[in-house]
Amino acid sequence: MADLTTLLAPIIEISRQASVAMLDIYESADFGIQHKQDNSPLTMADLASHQIIVDGLEKLSPDWPVLSEESVGIDWATRKNWRRYWLVDPLDGTKEFIKRNGEFTVNIALIDGHRPVLSVVLAPVLRTVWFAAEKVGARRAVMDDLSEVINDLEQLNATAIQTRRPAPPMPVVVASRSHVNEALQAYLDKLPEHQRLACGSSLKFCRVAEGSADLYPRLGPTSEWDTAAAQCVVEQAGGQVLVSGGDALAYNRKESILNPEFLVVADPAQHWPAI
Repeated sequence: MADLTTLLAPIIEISRQASVAMLDIYESADFGIQHKQDNSPLTMADLASHQIIVDGLEKLSPDWPVLSEESVGIDWATRKNWRRYWLVDPLDGTKEFIKRNGEFTVNIALIDGHRPVLSVVLAPVLRTVWFAAEKVGARRAVMDDLSEVINDLEQLNATAIQTRRPAPPMPVVVASRSHVNEALQAYLDKLPEHQRLACGSSLKFCRVAEGSADLYPRLGPTSEWDTAAAQCVVEQAGGQVLVSGGDALAYNRKESILNPEFLVVADPAQHWPAI
C-alpha cells in the first residue's frame, strides 16, 4: 500500500479490456437480456466484463479477494473478515446500456479498512476514464483509441480534477436518469433554485468530481459496488459522500450489501445535508 499509483495503470488496462468486450456486445443486435431475482436486468456484457475483470484482478493480486456484482456464493461469514479487497461493478448502468444512451461505466475499487482508497471508472462509449488513489488525487483522461494497451499512466495524458468550491449562485444538481422517486423529488423541491442534470450510472459522481455539478442526492437503493469506485474519485477530488449524521459512506461493515441514502457533495463547507 506504500505506492498505490503502481496499481492504477494495470487496473485501467483491465477496465479497458472489459470495455472492449462490452462494446462488441453493445454494437450487436442481441444483448442476451436476462433478469435477476430482484428483476434487475442482466446482459451478456455484464457477464463478459465480470469474467475479464475477475481474471485480471486475480492475476494482479492473488491474495486480495474480489467482490463483483455478478459474484456468487460469498457469504457474510467470509466477507466480514476481509480488510482489503476489490469491489467491482462490471457494468454499472445496465438500463442505460440497454437504452443505448452510452451512460454506463466499468467500476473497480480497492477497499482498505472499509474505505475506497484506489479506483477506476471507465465510460466505454464516452471514451473517458476517471481514476484516483488516496493521497495522490483524482484525474480524468480521454481514451481516443480503446484498442491501445495501457502500459503506464503517461500514455493517458490525464489532467487533475477538483470539485467546484464554492457552488455558483445557480448550483447544478445531478440526479439519476432512471431512478427518480418521490423522496428524491421532495428533496429537490426543497433546494434553493438550481439547474438539474440527469445522467446514468456512476457518471453522476464523476460530474461532481470534475467540477461540472455541485450535488448528487441519492435517496433510493444502491449497492456497495455501485458507489465505491466513484466515491474514491469524488473524495480524492475534494468532495464528500455523506450518509445521515455526516459520516462518510463506508463498506463491508454489515451483512447487507445495500447502501443507506447518501449525498455526494462538491464543497464540504456547504450545508446541503441540513436540507
